[in-house]
Amino acid sequence: MNKTIRKIISIDEEKCDGCGLCIPSCAEGALQVVDGKARLVKDVFCDGLGNCLGECPQGAIEIIEREAEPFDEKAVEKHLERLEQEKEEPVECEVCCGSSLIREIGSSPEKRVPVTAARDLNVENEAELSHWPIQLHLVSPQSRFLQGVDLLIAADCVPFAHADFHSKFLAGRSLIICCPKLDDVDVYHRKLVEIFKHNKLRSIMLVHMEVGCCFGLSRLIHSALEEAAVDTPIEEIIINIDGSIKKPV
Repeated sequence: MNKTIRKIISIDEEKCDGCGLCIPSCAEGALQVVDGKARLVKDVFCDGLGNCLGECPQGAIEIIEREAEPFDEKAVEKHLERLEQEKEEPVECEVCCGSSLIREIGSSPEKRVPVTAARDLNVENEAELSHWPIQLHLVSPQSRFLQGVDLLIAADCVPFAHADFHSKFLAGRSLIICCPKLDDVDVYHRKLVEIFKHNKLRSIMLVHMEVGCCFGLSRLIHSALEEAAVDTPIEEIIINIDGSIKKPV
């Protein structure tokens, strides 16, 4: 296909934090988060109109003129059909945010010790959870366990990925869990604003996974803090897919 000089989007990888907020605004499906960064999948999918520009909180997207393949409506149609099929039948794919990519972590299944030999169900470690419920959708902004506390906000996957979640992160903190990929972020935003505004939190610790969709949670919390007009100190911890801490406490 012959290339031509035309308008097309450009993404500054240094500014992009992989939040993925730009993706829904692109009707052609030209953007996807790969390796924690928003990327243009193919030149032919981008019409150069720039609907995604206003959705980037980091200002990482701009319209430039460069040599590129022409916009191809038929290619876009096939691409969108393929994306719809992948939604119905998830497959292992390199072009994704990383949260749905199948990976083997740790020892191979054949080398793992049988559960009956590895665990004594009569021995219980001390749990640090101090209240219920913990899912953000179910938590009332007026809950007593939120008033004047150190708050831990954790992505749903974190307690399963990090072995010392209770002792290292949860001890001494009230907990809220949520998933920015599967739940309604607008509802999250409104509720977080109310929580931050009315509870005089001492501090916030955010713990999330290294996958791209989780970085949207970071942006969501900072946005809610700004709207609530509070200056609560916040610390962000990132957990690698293998359960290790990417950003130390």
